[in-house]
Amino acid sequence: MNGAAVWFTGLPCSGKTTIAKEVKRQLESLKIDVELLDGDTVREYIKNKDFSKEGRNKHLRYIALMAKLLAERDVIVLCTFVSPYKENRDFARSIISNFLEVYVKTPLEVCIKRDVKGMYKKALSGEIKGFTGIDDPYEEPENPELILETDKETIDESVEKVINRLKECGYIK
Repeated sequence: MNGAAVWFTGLPCSGKTTIAKEVKRQLESLKIDVELLDGDTVREYIKNKDFSKEGRNKHLRYIALMAKLLAERDVIVLCTFVSPYKENRDFARSIISNFLEVYVKTPLEVCIKRDVKGMYKKALSGEIKGFTGIDDPYEEPENPELILETDKETIDESVEKVINRLKECGYIK
């Protein structure tokens, strides 16, 4: 087995964390060493509240390094970060040997409906500035290894696609 970083990217509330948590559960049941690095959890832990482009860039470079180090130790690292800028995903890809970009492609209106924290509502009212998909851009991946359309497929179908891609790449048996 080889370690790898599975980099889930997509708009806030697209389903990245929901899918990754189930992938993690299934991999753990197979006794595979897996770690989930989730955007909200990591930000809270390291106390990074800088959502400027520079702040996001610095944060994601740090995450990419963490994922690289874990993957080099044969861990499957599930990274769930909006990572709205292509340059950040390209950087992660450039330093992580076994890298899978998973685009969780969900229409903005579906993400808004799923938003239990009310972040989109605050962004749309102008209370939050620089919110991805509202007044800050999301640069869609050009050639992701996998696209999950969570408005058209079930969580189980999305999870199965991720597991199958990990098998196809030889990262899990």
